[in-house]
Amino acid sequence: MAKKLVIIGWGFGGLRTFYNLAWNKNFEITLIDPRKKSSMKPALPEVAFDGKDVEHTRFDLRSVIEWHGARFINEAVSKIDAENNKLSTDKGTEVSYDYLVVAAWAKKDFGAIKGLEENAYSMCDDVHAPKLWEAIKNFKWGKISIGSAKSSWGTRVDIPDWVAPCEGPIGEAMFMTDNLLREKWIRDKAEINVFTPGDIFFEDVWDDARWAVGGLMGQRNISLSMNKVTKEVTDKAVKFEDGTEFESDLTIMIPVYIGQQFLIDSWIGDEKWFLPTDKGMRHLDYKNIFGAGDLNAITMPKLGHLAVMEADIVSAQLRKEVGENVTIPEYKPEVLCIMGMLKNEAAIVYTDVKLGWKTDMVWYGKWQGLTKKMFDLYNIKTNGKMPPKFGEHMFKKAIKAFWAGKK
Repeated sequence: MAKKLVIIGWGFGGLRTFYNLAWNKNFEITLIDPRKKSSMKPALPEVAFDGKDVEHTRFDLRSVIEWHGARFINEAVSKIDAENNKLSTDKGTEVSYDYLVVAAWAKKDFGAIKGLEENAYSMCDDVHAPKLWEAIKNFKWGKISIGSAKSSWGTRVDIPDWVAPCEGPIGEAMFMTDNLLREKWIRDKAEINVFTPGDIFFEDVWDDARWAVGGLMGQRNISLSMNKVTKEVTDKAVKFEDGTEFESDLTIMIPVYIGQQFLIDSWIGDEKWFLPTDKGMRHLDYKNIFGAGDLNAITMPKLGHLAVMEADIVSAQLRKEVGENVTIPEYKPEVLCIMGMLKNEAAIVYTDVKLGWKTDMVWYGKWQGLTKKMFDLYNIKTNGKMPPKFGEHMFKKAIKAFWAGKK
């Protein structure tokens, strides 16, 4: 008899788990999410800085899920009864499960900093990205501030204590802003100031990659300030806890990351509302609950590549649970992302030194921009699927070979 598998959330981790197991007759799958349409996050910078229609990042969830023979519940989970293997939604629907995968995104708390929602812009989701485009396309001159809010984490799992969980979007924002202003012939009328709450910028990369990014910032006259913890954003300034402030005519920020309310209401989240798991992605207390993606406390940095890696581990764990002979992948976190820069350029960041290994590189140019476009197109056209594993393997080998030859 098929086991009841419930997946909460359609982000990278949720969709990867779904696609991995949709063919498997050992599972009766239900996916739950309050939104009707997906939003492919890697394509949102094109919406925010290139004016692309936000609809090109979306696809209808119900038709995709049901086409694969699974059930889609378009509601929000309100509480999980982990002791009795069931959950309830905001509309009163109750769903029982044998296995539960929590793969919802971490929440971006725009209300955590005074004035941020009203006076700053972001490309974090498909609601805020179009607003950023309207602001930046009408920008004529002045000072632009780009940076991250400070986030904090729970204590149940051992993770790096990084206060900015992913500054890749900051890299995209500053380089895309620079190139956009150059295309409009107004770069000399603008000042771009980047800030981070951390002791260093790009906490999750090591020296080679950081120096490469820093070199690009220097070439493009982009300033950088560290240890800047945002206290308030007004229509003309970003104010910090150390008493300083940046004059700012346009502010672009990544808000504070927090977990989801339903985890703390269900008594299965840590003190910051994230799901605590071991490296096999199992909940520390409930062995039939798994996590994949940003909402998993072990995910650091908060990165789509890690969500996919975790989903592959979860999928293997579930297949083994139903008696299949599979090998559980080892969790070896790494940073692998492609930062879009406009002008058909992009920077590929591939590093794992800060996570316990030895790779650290940045590779940028036109070819990388084409790679970014191909990845986004594949992701959208396949309704959220990621490229096959052999493609990722060959891609990483190519990056390492190039880097070795360059050095």
